[in-house]
Amino acid sequence: MIGNVTDASFEADVVASSTPVLVELGASWCPPCRAMAPVLTEIEREREGRLRVVTVDTDANPKIVERFGVMSVPTLLLFAGGEQLHRVVGYTAKPKLLRIVDETLAEHAVAR
Repeated sequence: MIGNVTDASFEADVVASSTPVLVELGASWCPPCRAMAPVLTEIEREREGRLRVVTVDTDANPKIVERFGVMSVPTLLLFAGGEQLHRVVGYTAKPKLLRIVDETLAEHAVAR
Protein backbone atom coordinates (compact mmCIF):
# COMPACT_ATOMS: atom_id res chain seq x y z
CA MET A 1 0.00 0.00 0.00
CA ILE A 2 1.26 3.44 -0.90
CA GLY A 3 2.29 5.36 2.18
CA ASN A 4 1.66 8.98 2.98
CA VAL A 5 4.64 11.11 3.96
CA THR A 6 4.50 14.40 5.84
CA ASP A 7 6.88 17.24 6.63
CA ALA A 8 7.50 15.51 9.97
CA SER A 9 8.12 12.01 8.57
CA PHE A 10 10.00 12.80 5.34
CA GLU A 11 13.51 12.27 6.72
CA ALA A 12 12.69 8.90 8.28
CA ASP A 13 10.40 7.63 5.51
CA VAL A 14 12.36 8.79 2.46
CA VAL A 15 15.87 10.06 3.18
CA ALA A 16 16.77 7.31 5.67
CA SER A 17 15.13 4.51 3.67
CA SER A 18 17.39 1.60 2.75
CA THR A 19 15.13 0.95 -0.24
CA PRO A 20 14.80 3.38 -3.18
CA VAL A 21 11.70 5.57 -2.82
CA LEU A 22 9.50 7.12 -5.50
CA VAL A 23 7.77 10.17 -4.00
CA GLU A 24 4.69 11.66 -5.62
CA LEU A 25 3.98 15.23 -4.58
CA GLY A 26 0.38 15.96 -5.44
CA ALA A 27 -2.99 17.22 -4.28
CA SER A 28 -6.50 15.81 -4.06
CA TRP A 29 -7.87 18.57 -6.32
CA CYS A 30 -5.39 17.75 -9.12
CA PRO A 31 -6.81 15.58 -11.96
CA PRO A 32 -3.37 14.43 -13.24
CA CYS A 33 -2.48 13.44 -9.65
CA ARG A 34 -5.63 11.35 -9.41
CA ALA A 35 -4.76 9.76 -12.78
CA MET A 36 -1.30 8.84 -11.41
CA ALA A 37 -2.79 6.98 -8.43
CA PRO A 38 -3.50 3.65 -10.20
CA VAL A 39 -0.14 3.80 -11.98
CA LEU A 40 1.70 4.28 -8.69
CA THR A 41 -0.34 1.53 -7.02
CA GLU A 42 0.65 -0.92 -9.77
CA ILE A 43 4.31 0.07 -9.54
CA GLU A 44 4.27 -0.31 -5.75
CA ARG A 45 2.76 -3.79 -6.07
CA GLU A 46 5.07 -4.94 -8.89
CA ARG A 47 8.25 -3.63 -7.23
CA GLU A 48 7.37 -4.64 -3.67
CA GLY A 49 10.52 -4.95 -1.57
CA ARG A 50 12.66 -3.23 -4.23
CA LEU A 51 11.01 0.20 -4.50
CA ARG A 52 8.77 2.06 -2.09
CA VAL A 53 6.14 4.44 -3.42
CA VAL A 54 4.87 7.24 -1.20
CA THR A 55 2.75 10.34 -1.64
CA VAL A 56 2.97 13.82 -0.19
CA ASP A 57 -0.09 16.09 0.00
CA THR A 58 1.42 19.38 -1.13
CA ASP A 59 -1.34 21.44 0.48
CA ALA A 60 -0.66 19.95 3.92
CA ASN A 61 3.15 19.75 3.70
CA PRO A 62 4.60 23.11 2.63
CA LYS A 63 8.11 22.40 3.95
CA ILE A 64 8.64 19.54 1.48
CA VAL A 65 7.21 21.67 -1.34
CA GLU A 66 9.60 24.49 -0.51
CA ARG A 67 12.59 22.21 0.08
CA PHE A 68 12.32 20.68 -3.38
CA GLY A 69 11.04 23.74 -5.23
CA VAL A 70 7.85 22.06 -6.39
CA MET A 71 6.06 24.39 -8.78
CA SER A 72 3.64 21.96 -10.42
CA VAL A 73 1.82 18.79 -9.43
CA PRO A 74 2.21 15.96 -9.78
CA THR A 75 5.96 16.02 -9.28
CA LEU A 76 7.68 12.67 -8.86
CA LEU A 77 11.03 12.46 -7.09
CA LEU A 78 13.18 9.33 -7.05
CA PHE A 79 15.40 8.88 -4.00
CA ALA A 80 18.04 6.30 -3.17
CA GLY A 81 20.69 6.39 -0.49
CA GLY A 82 19.20 9.58 0.89
CA GLU A 83 19.72 11.50 -2.34
CA GLN A 84 17.28 12.78 -4.93
CA LEU A 85 18.33 11.10 -8.17
CA HIS A 86 15.62 12.19 -10.60
CA ARG A 87 12.56 14.44 -10.99
CA VAL A 88 9.58 14.04 -13.31
CA VAL A 89 6.88 16.71 -13.55
CA GLY A 90 3.37 15.93 -14.78
CA TYR A 91 1.43 12.78 -15.48
CA THR A 92 3.75 10.04 -16.68
CA ALA A 93 2.57 6.76 -18.22
CA LYS A 94 3.64 3.61 -16.39
CA PRO A 95 6.05 2.25 -19.06
CA LYS A 96 7.89 5.57 -19.28
CA LEU A 97 8.01 5.98 -15.50
CA LEU A 98 9.37 2.45 -15.00
CA ARG A 99 12.01 3.06 -17.67
CA ILE A 100 13.08 6.28 -15.91
CA VAL A 101 13.22 4.53 -12.53
CA ASP A 102 15.18 1.54 -13.87
CA GLU A 103 17.64 3.62 -15.89
CA THR A 104 18.23 6.09 -13.06
CA LEU A 105 18.81 3.38 -10.47
CA ALA A 106 21.13 1.53 -12.87
CA GLU A 107 23.10 4.74 -13.54
CA HIS A 108 23.59 5.19 -9.82
CA ALA A 109 24.32 1.48 -9.25
CA VAL A 110 21.42 1.04 -6.83
CA ALA A 111 20.41 -2.54 -6.25
CA ARG A 112 16.91 -3.23 -7.52
